[in-house]
Amino acid sequence: MTTYTENSTPQAPYAPEPPARLEWAKHAPEVYKAMIRLDAAARRGLDPKLYELVKIRASQINHCALCLDMHTKDALAAGESVERIVQLAAWEESRAFYTERELAALELTEAVTVLTDGFVPDEVYAKAAAHFEEAELAQLIAAITVINAWNRFGVTCRMAPGHYRPGQHG
Repeated sequence: MTTYTENSTPQAPYAPEPPARLEWAKHAPEVYKAMIRLDAAARRGLDPKLYELVKIRASQINHCALCLDMHTKDALAAGESVERIVQLAAWEESRAFYTERELAALELTEAVTVLTDGFVPDEVYAKAAAHFEEAELAQLIAAITVINAWNRFGVTCRMAPGHYRPGQHG
């Protein structure tokens, strides 16, 4: 089947959406409910835009398409700009788009997400601690940890993006 653009130029159809490997939430409903509660607890006290930027960045690193779809849409709904979301994949080269506080959170997100590089470096932690009070830093670490868990469910089970509506789970 051929699809057409607005100017009637033939265009190849999109690739088919593969089915999920496993509907894990259906088969482990208590774990899913616990994850929802943990996610809600982790977001308390965090700026919604910062929360979504952290979720998007961890999901980019982990290649979780479902979480990228969800958190990009939620970030836009929270008033985040398209430009800052687009630049997030290259935040180190796009530092001028973010505050020092956001940069510290993004650097911490990467350090916590990519533990195969070693422990979270003291200088990364110290930078985050300089921008966040202890209670907020604990919430930030919790949010980073929770999105990494969600990413592992999404990637392992091959959960499909594109079906989420902003605020659907929040």
